[in-house]
Parts: sequence; structure tokens; C-alpha cells
Amino acid sequence: MRTFSPTEKDIERVWHVVDADGMVLGRLATEVANVLRGKHKPIYAAHMDTGDHVIVVNADKIVLTSDKADKKLSYRHSGYPGGLRSTKYSKLMETKPEEVVRKAIRGMIPKTSLGRSMLTKLKVYAGPDHPHRAQSPVPLDIPAARRAG
Repeated sequence: MRTFSPTEKDIERVWHVVDADGMVLGRLATEVANVLRGKHKPIYAAHMDTGDHVIVVNADKIVLTSDKADKKLSYRHSGYPGGLRSTKYSKLMETKPEEVVRKAIRGMIPKTSLGRSMLTKLKVYAGPDHPHRAQSPVPLDIPAARRAG
């Protein structure tokens, strides 16, 4: 029997919408990364982008467990000597909650050109509204990511 390798005509992309209200950041990121990579499909191939599009809404209502919001730091570098800047996640959640979610998901996909193309299928919005109604997205339920209690 020959090994199956998917072609472009075998790949069907579906749009999923995730309501991040009350979800734990890391648990949400792993599930969304798996959908972006296509690991939930039987035609998954590590060398191809077989994943679906994902829309994450209510990113401003994401939860960080323990007291990570005050302890965890987000780093960015300008490229110049001494250009390393750090920001606490609590401050980042107030100013740019979309970037918190995007950065968590980005860390869980490959760091190659294939991973960068997968990341283009991710859309993150701070509020409950998104402009992708025409794609008729399917709700993606992730019960393991919900905060208990």
C-alpha cells in the first residue's frame, strides 16, 4: 500500500470561531494551534498546510491562571543594542489583548515559512464582533480550556 500524501485539491478549509470568554490562555492556544496546523484532520501531513481558518473573539476576557498576569513578561527587541523591552502581561492585556493570544498561538506552531503561512489564517479580535460573517464560521467548542468555577 502506498503512503497517502495530500494535494491542494484534497484540502478543504473551514472557518471556525472561538469565543475566548473565560478560557485559559495556554489551553486555548494549544487547541487553536492544532486546528491551524490541521492535526484534527485525517489528511494531516507535517510538510503541508492542511489546517483551517480560526477566528478568536473576546480576547480581552482571556484568563491567565495563578498570578501569571503580574509575574509573566512579554519581550520584544527593536534590533538595536540595548533595545530589549519587557512588559507585564497585565499591562499587555489592557492595551493589546489580541497580541497576547496571537503570541501564545504563534509559539505553538512551527518556526518556519510554513508556520508563518499557518499564522495568516488566524484572526484575533478583542471584542465579540468580527468582520468575517460572510465565511459563515462554525463554532469551535473547547471545553477543556474553560476555567472551572
